[in-house]
Amino acid sequence: MRLLSSLRGRIFVSTALLALLSIGAAINLVSVRVTRESEAALQREIDATGALVDQFRTTRAETFTMMARLIADAPRVKAAVDTNDPPTVQDIASEYQDQLHSNLLLVTNESGQVLATVGASPREAAIVASQPSVRAAAEGREGFSLIPQPDGMLQLVTVPIAIGLSNPDIQGTLSVGFLLDDALAAQLKEITGSEIAFGMDGQVLASTLPLEDRPALAALMRSRDGRGNVTLPTGEYVALPLPLSSSDALDAGTGPVALVLRSRAEQLALLRTINTELAGTALLAVLAATLLSFGVARTITRPLAAITDVMREVSTTGDLTRKIAVGGRRWADEDAQLLATTFNTLTDSIARFQREVSQKERLSALGRLSTVIAHEIRNPLMIIKTALHTLRQPDVEQSRRGEAVADIDDEVARLNRVVNEVLDFARPIRFERMPADINLVCRESAAAAQAAPGPAVHLDLAASLPMVATDAERLRVALVNLIVNARHAAEAHTPAPDAVGYDAAVVVSTCATDDRVAIVVADRGAGITPADLPRVFDPYFTTKRGGTGLGLPIARNIVEGLGGVLSITSQPGRGTEIRIELPVGAPPS
Repeated sequence: MRLLSSLRGRIFVSTALLALLSIGAAINLVSVRVTRESEAALQREIDATGALVDQFRTTRAETFTMMARLIADAPRVKAAVDTNDPPTVQDIASEYQDQLHSNLLLVTNESGQVLATVGASPREAAIVASQPSVRAAAEGREGFSLIPQPDGMLQLVTVPIAIGLSNPDIQGTLSVGFLLDDALAAQLKEITGSEIAFGMDGQVLASTLPLEDRPALAALMRSRDGRGNVTLPTGEYVALPLPLSSSDALDAGTGPVALVLRSRAEQLALLRTINTELAGTALLAVLAATLLSFGVARTITRPLAAITDVMREVSTTGDLTRKIAVGGRRWADEDAQLLATTFNTLTDSIARFQREVSQKERLSALGRLSTVIAHEIRNPLMIIKTALHTLRQPDVEQSRRGEAVADIDDEVARLNRVVNEVLDFARPIRFERMPADINLVCRESAAAAQAAPGPAVHLDLAASLPMVATDAERLRVALVNLIVNARHAAEAHTPAPDAVGYDAAVVVSTCATDDRVAIVVADRGAGITPADLPRVFDPYFTTKRGGTGLGLPIARNIVEGLGGVLSITSQPGRGTEIRIELPVGAPPS
């Protein structure tokens, strides 16, 4: 939730989420489309393979049918069958078998008795002779049968042996058969590139697949709808059943079936490769989109962040003269640049107003403080008058004369100090700004403030500070005044030996923040009460005996004239901290 609390976070999250959803949807759409097209292409391939296998089988059956018709129409065959002599028919059948190269050749007489057989045992010949296709041929119709064999499926073509055309005399039948076995399945696999299996009665009779796949193939053949994706022990395939008969046995799953299986290994490997590449592309795209989103969010909010940072400092320090640095690439946004320029114009107006108000306050204070000034002057004048009265006496002692002269000298110096302080407070201060080393000014001010006995001043200066365009002499006057006040406060209030800061009652430190340099004068004195803290910059307000109450107002006038800010924080019983912040560049005049 912290991420969504800022404008930058909300822009980043929204744009990144939008990019992620868009890329995810596109990648998913591509993946689904590729998978669908791959499945469709595989289905087209297996359909074409099924058509090719069916055409191959049909063409072969038609070829053997034509050859059987030619043999059955041969005079030698008719003459041999007419003798009803098995040896005679057997010799002729063997000759034609050498030419035909079929797996089976069978000749029966009109009653169905086997006269000759090639490629089958007597028992097998008797089974073939009992097939419906043989009985149909004995009635004058050509017939077809599929007979299960131990090593495959025998496709039988039977034609009648007849004499005459209009009313033919059926003498017998001629059956020619060829096996749908492993060899034929392997031949079809070489042509089509697909696995082939032949089965009947729910049993696999021939297949190009290993033996461990046959139980699963048998279950597939027994199902009413074997089309679709199947998983076998040796892999995943797309199956297409081709019925070899139109009998009702197919509906029960026991009819003759040729099963075409196309391996999905290449398809799955291709899909895995495509999905992996899509996932990698999506990851890179999401990463690029996230970085772009962050860049967009940063580009949009960085100028605003700079503005809000300055506003936050203004709200923290109360310094209404802070400015936003305009320029550079991050201000390429016209709206942000306009806002920054407007803010800077506003701060310039505020600074000018503050200077005018400060000047008016000083002039107003002079009028209000006339009575205070009169009081400050009256006391020295009374002392001077008393000393002069003593000097007029002719018989005054030399010691009393010296005391009177010393009193006059002290009070004149006091009057001069009061007049100078009033003038420094009232008249505008002229500054001569030049690049100055703030650390050096702090060292010289601390040395000057420690000319009189009192607590030591500890320096904690930053290692490297930028040069500041300021009036070093005026700044030194203000610092000496502040350090002297801090030493007086620390001397009047000695903390317990175990209190924090006992060894360093007064500390002067420096630091740099962006375009400003800060000087901090801290003491461990008695502090200022909350009631007196708002009045410390009022002229002639003082809680120190013998003080004039103009030290802090004059110091603030100097700091503000240099374009800086002087602030004070204090905790009763723990000490006071005065902070001066000066701009690195020259402030506006």
